[in-house]
Amino acid sequence: MMNLPIRPRRNRKSANIRGLVRETSLSPEHLICPVFVHEGDGNQPISSLPGCTRWSVQGLVEEAKRLMDLGIRTLDLFPAIPDDKKTPDASEAYNPDGLIPRTIYALKSEVPGMTVMTDVALDPYNSDGHDGLVEFRSDGTMEILNDDSVEVLCRQALCHADAGADIISPSDMMDGRVAAIRATLDSEALDDVSIMAYTAKYASALYGPFRGALESAPKEGDKKTYQMDPGNIREALREAQLDEAEGADILMVKPATLYLDVIAAMRSHVTLPVAAYHVSGEYLMIKSAAASGWLDEREAVLETLTSIRRAGADMILTYYAPQAAEWLKQER
Repeated sequence: MMNLPIRPRRNRKSANIRGLVRETSLSPEHLICPVFVHEGDGNQPISSLPGCTRWSVQGLVEEAKRLMDLGIRTLDLFPAIPDDKKTPDASEAYNPDGLIPRTIYALKSEVPGMTVMTDVALDPYNSDGHDGLVEFRSDGTMEILNDDSVEVLCRQALCHADAGADIISPSDMMDGRVAAIRATLDSEALDDVSIMAYTAKYASALYGPFRGALESAPKEGDKKTYQMDPGNIREALREAQLDEAEGADILMVKPATLYLDVIAAMRSHVTLPVAAYHVSGEYLMIKSAAASGWLDEREAVLETLTSIRRAGADMILTYYAPQAAEWLKQER
């Protein structure tokens, strides 16, 4: 017998004791469910995101009721806009009778306990597929117009807030949009509407399945002049300082698992809540490996989401939210 007065395994000897000393918890209240909604009737499975659905408005209302029963209290809305409504000026983004305002009305009327967050960016509405307005020059080059785009984003945010959105989530990465949106909302007595800023949204290779779900990939060029370089972390902290000063209520890092160091750094540098987006590519990697029999899906998902929480995220947006909530409910 070894003479060991200190034995760390004593704190691991049973499930009850492991629960007492657990440093990081994961529950459905930490999860935000991104959902896709489309015009017309019927719900459509999404081939690029197995297990996910492009909902009709009424279909999403019924799904929201199910999610409430699972303990998920927040949805983030993403619209699949028909091509004939996409224009270079993205004017459908602020149509008060458009898909997202109608969806907000339906959710707030039929599932009043659900917190509704909306994505604010122009790529679903822009015929060029970019998050901002595009100017094509005579020499064949193109530019994403920052200030002109922010004007449209403010109109979009106001449209969503007027419809009843609880949280506005600008994902465009244009400079100054948080301050401009905050000023716009406050000027219309909508000062209780929160802003979750996509503070550090990286130009990641992991967004492909999402773009397939919305058919919103850029028609030309890439998003590297506005989304962040994956090699940078100090830049993320600079963006965090700006968004906090401009009036954001929550800061986000996207993607999540490849950027746990960014989440941890942001958590240690700001006082605001920090969110992380477990994106479509991260979801699909686990889903594909599990479908091939190489991973235990439940164990891999819960471990992944716990690691994001451990890094410092107060909340997680994930396509696994419904399944994770079911699994967590079973553990209670």
